[in-house]
Amino acid sequence: MTATSGAAATQPSLAELGAVHFVGIGGAGMSGIARIMLARGVPVTGSDAKGSATLADLGDRGATVHIGHSAGNVGSEVDTVVVSTAIRPTNPELVEAQRRGLRVLRRAAALAAVMAGRRRVAIAGTHGKTSTTTMLTIAAQATGADPSYAIGGDLAGTGPHAGSNAHDGTGDLFVAEADESDGSFLLLAPDVAVVTNVEADHLDQHGTAEAVAAIFEEFAARIAADGVLVSCADDPGAERLAAVAAALPRRVRRYGESAAADLRLVGVELTATGTGYDAVLDGRPLGRVWIPVAGRHMALNSAAALLAGLELGLPFEPMVTGLAGYGGVRRRFELIGTAAGVRVYDDYAHHPTEVAAQLRAARTVVGAGRIVVGFQPHLYSRTAAFAADFGTALGLADEVVVLDVFGAREDPVPGVSGALIAGAVPLPPAQVRFEPDRAAVAATLAARARPGDLIITMGAGDVTQLGPDILALLATRPPL
Repeated sequence: MTATSGAAATQPSLAELGAVHFVGIGGAGMSGIARIMLARGVPVTGSDAKGSATLADLGDRGATVHIGHSAGNVGSEVDTVVVSTAIRPTNPELVEAQRRGLRVLRRAAALAAVMAGRRRVAIAGTHGKTSTTTMLTIAAQATGADPSYAIGGDLAGTGPHAGSNAHDGTGDLFVAEADESDGSFLLLAPDVAVVTNVEADHLDQHGTAEAVAAIFEEFAARIAADGVLVSCADDPGAERLAAVAAALPRRVRRYGESAAADLRLVGVELTATGTGYDAVLDGRPLGRVWIPVAGRHMALNSAAALLAGLELGLPFEPMVTGLAGYGGVRRRFELIGTAAGVRVYDDYAHHPTEVAAQLRAARTVVGAGRIVVGFQPHLYSRTAAFAADFGTALGLADEVVVLDVFGAREDPVPGVSGALIAGAVPLPPAQVRFEPDRAAVAATLAARARPGDLIITMGAGDVTQLGPDILALLATRPPL
């Protein structure tokens, strides 16, 4: 078996892959790569645990897709099998690939294969990768470019390719979200790298905060010698990385409100309908930027996209026009609907910093109403490591319902449950509830909300499915 396990491994070209089988093809990262391979004429098969609109779309594009995992899904025509960290060693398709001596690639190696030959832009960071990648993509499109892209979420709105997470463009740019969770972004070699922030996360993979910082330093070393690192001057972890990158040496450009930033955000305006600021580059005013989404963190993401675009030679004014039409990304403070005077949103936040940033943004949106949160912890390891921090972050809401842990790739850990987080929320007990019965969560959230309030379902697991149920329950509520 040939397998890529680090940056030093030989990276196969797209032509060498032959017919490709994706284990877990419906995932946000895997499906995007599969879409691009299909667009380039690569034979693609794949499997996932259950059906979805994504699988149906891949089938329409020419992929052969299987529901459920079985060794028989790896057909005789398959040359390469692509897996992600979520795939366990015992998966029957991975076992079959190893038995037959097929090439097994990590997801990032497959991404590197489709990025080859283009100007490669990799967006990394503990938080904000998906939004920043999307913003750079739409900003580039507004300049007339047709970039290829692979994003860990579907574009919302009505712009080009809305509803998709990937596109094989005709231009020379390839913009991709780079995943640090398992270190696989070390298989990429970008010309331009963006690092939004560096914080402790994925400690089940990396062990310590120091190890997380070290792997970002390795990523910086993967930037092309004549390339550039775009980093956030407001984030301590990104600032430490910038100093390391400059010593490699690599060119470094910073963005943020800090006086140390090359692209400064001045006069930041936070409103319920969006966020604005004056962009100042190297002391020279460029113009006003407006994005139709709330939150200081989203302003920083847009500045990262702008600075990266400028480094790529894209003109400022068309990029700003593109950002003004930003439609967002699915599951990033996505409005699901309104019923009985209550707005219901869904958000992917699954780290304490993300939860706090989104709740602060929600406060500018809700006005005189209250914020009611249904939070589902993701991974037992993350819950154990950050329970107190999650509690503090959720304390920014008015009413909190904590679900039990969505284990994903992990087995249950004795003593680790959503109760750890609920017990750490600094609100009166009547305003906090641990609800281990997922079937009862929608009704619990609906009952706590009143007209003018805002309900947010939060987490990286199946909590996203609750929005329609909450709306249906609200719709049957008698008028007050």
